[in-house]
Amino acid sequence: MPRVFITGLGFITSIGNDAATVTRNLRELRHGFEVFPPFQKPEIPVKVIGTIKDFTTDSTDPEDWTFPAAYKIKRELLRTMAPNGLFAHCAMLQAVADAKLTEPDISNPETGLYAASAGSPYLLHYHNDRLNKLGVMRCSPLGIVASIAGTLNFNLIAAFKIQGSSCGFSSACASSAHALGFALDDLKLGRQKRMFVVGAEDGNVDAILPFAGMRTLSLQTDPNLASRPFDAGRDGFVGTGGGVAMVLETEEEVLRRGVKPYAEVLGWGQASDGWNVAISHPEGSGSAAAMTLALKASGVAPENVDYVNAHATSTLIGDVSEARALRSVFKDAAKRPAVSSTKALTGHGLSLAGAMESAFCALAIRDGFIPGNAHLVKVDPECEGLNLPRTTENTAPNIVIKNSSGFGGANVALVFKRVA
Repeated sequence: MPRVFITGLGFITSIGNDAATVTRNLRELRHGFEVFPPFQKPEIPVKVIGTIKDFTTDSTDPEDWTFPAAYKIKRELLRTMAPNGLFAHCAMLQAVADAKLTEPDISNPETGLYAASAGSPYLLHYHNDRLNKLGVMRCSPLGIVASIAGTLNFNLIAAFKIQGSSCGFSSACASSAHALGFALDDLKLGRQKRMFVVGAEDGNVDAILPFAGMRTLSLQTDPNLASRPFDAGRDGFVGTGGGVAMVLETEEEVLRRGVKPYAEVLGWGQASDGWNVAISHPEGSGSAAAMTLALKASGVAPENVDYVNAHATSTLIGDVSEARALRSVFKDAAKRPAVSSTKALTGHGLSLAGAMESAFCALAIRDGFIPGNAHLVKVDPECEGLNLPRTTENTAPNIVIKNSSGFGGANVALVFKRVA
C-alpha cells in the first residue's frame, strides 16, 4: 500500500496561532489558560478556559467578528460560518501555504477533506430562539448551514472547492482522530492522493459550560493549577476551542511535488469499550485494544514506541483508565515510552483534540523533542508506573502514538514515524 505523510499544518489554538509559536510553547510548557470573563458570575463554578487570542467571535453577526488582518475572507464565506468555521478556515489557509499547495492541488477529484466539530451550540440556540420568538420569516436562510453539526465540513468543502472524498465525523472527543484514521485508509487504498483533516470547536460559553453540568470541568480559579493530567490533585478538564488543519499525502505526491514531510502516518486502530455512555472503561480495555490494533497495523512492537501523546484530559476517571491501558500494552516497565498529555497546556479541545494533538506530534517528531507533563507535581498512585517526564526532553522520537477517546467508549490510536 502507498506510504502516507503529513506535509502541511495549520494552527489556531490556545497556545498559538502558527506552528512556530505552538512549537515554542510546547517546548517551554507554556499554557494558554486565562480566567474567562463570561464565567465570572457567582452561579458559574468554572472560571478558566483555554482562550483563542487575536480572534473575537462573540457576536451572532459574523460581520462583527475580528481576526488577524493577514486572513482575507470574503463576506459571502463569513456569513455561513460558525466561530469554529472561522478558526478552521484560517488553519486551512496556513496548512495550504505550509504544504506549498496550488489551487489545482486542492480542487480535484483526488483531494478530499474530513472534518470534525460539534457544530455551534451558540448559533443553533440563537437561530432557534429567533424562530420561536419572531417567526420563520425573520430567520436567516443561512442559519442551518452556519450552526448544525456539519457546518465545518459544509463551509470548508465549498470555500476550498473540494471535489474528492468529504465527510464530517461525530464521535465526540475521538472525532478528528477518527477523521484522520479514515483519511489514512482512503490514501492507502488508492481512493485519494491527498486529504485535509480538520478539527475545530467554538470554545465559547455554549460549547464549554454544559460540561460543568456533567461535573467534568475543573473548578480551579488559578490557571496554573486547572489542567493537571495524571496528577493526584486534578479535578477536571479545562475547555478550549480553535481549529487545526493537517495535509496528508501519498508518497507519490510528496515526491512529485518535492516537499519535505513532517512525519509518516504508519497506521491506526479503533475499538469500543462497550461499557458506559460517558465514562471510560475502568480498566481501559478499549483504549488498550485500539493501541494494540494500531501497532499491529503499523508493524511496530510496543518496545519500539518512544512517545505516547495521551488523551488524558485531567479527569479523575479518564486518566486512570488510560494509565491502566498504557501499562497493559507496554508491559515491560523498563521499556515504557515517555507519556505526556499536552492538554495540560491547551485544555481539552473536544472533537478538535485528536487532530490538534496529532499535529503536535508531527511538530515534536520534526523538531526533535518530547513535551513534558506540565503542572504534574504528585502522580496519582493509580497512574504510577508510567514514564511521565516532568520537563521537555530534547530527544527526537522515532515512533509516536496518539490516543483519543470519546463518549460511548470510542477509542482511537494513531501511529506516526519520523522521516529519515
